[in-house]
Order: sequence, then structure tokens, then C-alpha cells
Amino acid sequence: MLITIADVLTAEEVAHARTILDAADWIDGKVTAGYQARTVKENLQLAEGHPAAVKAGEMVLAALARSSLFVAAALPLKVFPPMFNRYTGGGHFGTHVDTAIRAFASTGQRIRTDVSATLFLTPPDQYDGGDLLVEDTYGLHTVKLPAGHMVLYPATSLHRVTPVTRGARVSSFFWIQSMIRADGDRTLLYDLDTAIQRLAKEFPGNPIGVQLTGIYHNLLRRWAEM
Repeated sequence: MLITIADVLTAEEVAHARTILDAADWIDGKVTAGYQARTVKENLQLAEGHPAAVKAGEMVLAALARSSLFVAAALPLKVFPPMFNRYTGGGHFGTHVDTAIRAFASTGQRIRTDVSATLFLTPPDQYDGGDLLVEDTYGLHTVKLPAGHMVLYPATSLHRVTPVTRGARVSSFFWIQSMIRADGDRTLLYDLDTAIQRLAKEFPGNPIGVQLTGIYHNLLRRWAEM
């Protein structure tokens, strides 16, 4: 399931995050790439634990906590501390799959990367290129979102970022270990949750909503890993 979430960060939050990030020292993005990804990765990023990354990451985590759509779509168990990258001057990231297991730099705690997230921090009219291309069973999806918007997609997906030929593309990227390991199961639960919310809005008090809510939670209880 690929889903976009609008306005995860407000315009004011985006501006504040950019002020923090633009003043920081960036390093070669290859430092966190796996062996194969390192050969196709040409970008900059903030080092894990960099004060600017920590401060901006706290803003992102707070925003995720207030996003009901993020919770419904990802059903998060653990969220990797948000990281930040910058593409400019032809910077790109060739086709790759995200590493299955990541370790927190601060604690060594491991996370299984079920869901990948990219939160855009640059308005799309300020750079050319930099499209996120995600492949799934339905074909190739092109993603280039307004600043403050985010996309979630299965970490198992082949994906890439096209070269940035003008300006700079700054984004936050991170991973989520979901309570629901399988993307197909997460999709079913999300679709069911969406239908329940729509039913409650259009037909408040309908007893079918109670029955469907029970089915949702019983499936969640059956599939969830804690």
C-alpha cells in the first residue's frame, strides 16, 4: 500500500525545520547505505545523532503522534528516529530496496523496516527532478509532494530518486516497524478502518458500525505482533 498524508507538518513547522537543517553540516549519504545501495547513492545527509537531526526529528515524531491517518495506515510499533537527506547538483539514489533491519545509533535497539516514509521539506517548484519512484505489483508510482506532506510505502518495494538538476530537495526519511508485518494485512485493516469511519460519518449510530469495529479489532488482535 502506498499512501500520501497531507500536512503532516504545518508551513510554520516546515520553515522552522528548514532553518535548523540548513544551518547544519551535511555529510556523504553513503555512510548509512548498505553495500549494494552505496554504489547507486549520491546525496548528502545529516549524521545520526547530529543535534539538528535530533531537534528536527522530535518535531517530526510529534507530528506523527497527532496524525490519525499515519496511525491507521502504518499501525506503528516502533519508529526509527527520523533522518534527513539533501539532493542537489545531480544527486540521486538509484534503484534499491531498504535494509530489512536497522539499529538505533544511540541504543543499538533493532527495528524491522516494514514501512518506509519520506516527508518532503522543499516545495516542488524549488527544484527539478528529485522524484521518488516506487515500484509495486501495480506498476511504477511517481511521488513529488508539497512541503510538509509525506508518503508511506512498503519497505520491500524497489524505489529510487531521480537526479535533482536544479535547486535542492530536502526531506526526512525513516522507517516503521508495524504491529502488522504483512503489507497485504495492513492494507485490509486500513481499508476496513476507512470504511468504518465513513459509515460512522454518513450513518451515525448504525449498528453495523459496531459489528465492523468488532471485526477490525479481532483481526488486529489475531495478526498483531507486540
